[in-house]
This record gives sequence, structure tokens and C-alpha cells, in this order.
Amino acid sequence: MASSALPITEILVVADCWQAEPEAEAVIERAIAAAAEFVNADVGDSELAVMLTDDDGIQTLNRNWRGIDKPTNVLSFPALPPQGTRKPGDAPRMLGDIAIAYETTRREADDEQKPFQHHLSHLAVHGFLHLIGHDHEQDQEAETMEALEREILSQLGIPDPYAERGNH
Repeated sequence: MASSALPITEILVVADCWQAEPEAEAVIERAIAAAAEFVNADVGDSELAVMLTDDDGIQTLNRNWRGIDKPTNVLSFPALPPQGTRKPGDAPRMLGDIAIAYETTRREADDEQKPFQHHLSHLAVHGFLHLIGHDHEQDQEAETMEALEREILSQLGIPDPYAERGNH
């Protein structure tokens, strides 16, 4: 697939703790590119932002946007669909934003005895799938989304993230 069909991924590192993972940005870009290619979604001429934050930052987002006052691993904020017809020269359309918390991601990777980069890839793929409309609120939706995650991650050489821990 032509690289023009991939979204532009802007990564913002807003927490110093991410310095412990110098490959994080490349890992995320690779995971999102693999997801975009696999799902064959209309994401050409689009962009998304990934904010690498800490537990405090994601807890604030979780509290303000979801009413859940605790940290989590990843949050996704899909953008509203654009209105009107796109014209040549328009700015790329926004898919939305993803936030990933370092401490929670590190703790989960360690607890599950999986490489940090594998878990980070999974969270990036998971967040991206939310941006393009997938969800896991209902059992059938969850099964569909998890199957997509497994397939995309296998393309990256990453083992099934759900193999030992059951549902998300």
C-alpha cells in the first residue's frame, strides 16, 4: 500500500519518564502504520496525535472526560467527522488523539511478563482502532476488535496479547 494512504502520526512526549524508552516513538509509528494498512480504512490524508504522558496526566484526562478518577493505560479521543466536501489543499483531517501513560504501561508489561515494546504496540493499535470507529462495549464488538488487534500484532511479530489474560 502506498505510504500516502497512511495517516500522519504526530507524537508528543509530555512526561520525562518516557525517556526510559527511547524507541517508543518508532514503536508507535510502526504499530499505527501496520494497523492502518491492515484494516484498509480511509485514513489517507489524515492525521492523529499520540500523547505520551504519565499516570497523573492520564488520570486527569480519565477524570475529566470519562468521570473515572484513576489512571489507565490508553485513552482515545476520536475527532468528529469533517463537515462539507474536502478540497485540494485542505489540511489533513483529524482522526483524533491517543494518550498513553508510561507507568501503567510499564507495570502491565512487567506484570504480564511481556516486552514493553510489545505492550506499547498493542496499546497504540488499540487506540488507533478506537479512532477509526471500533469499540469493545458489547461482547461481539470486543471479539471483533480483539481479533483485529491479534492479526495486526501478528503482522508485527508480536504474540497474541490476550492469550493468557482473557478479555480486555
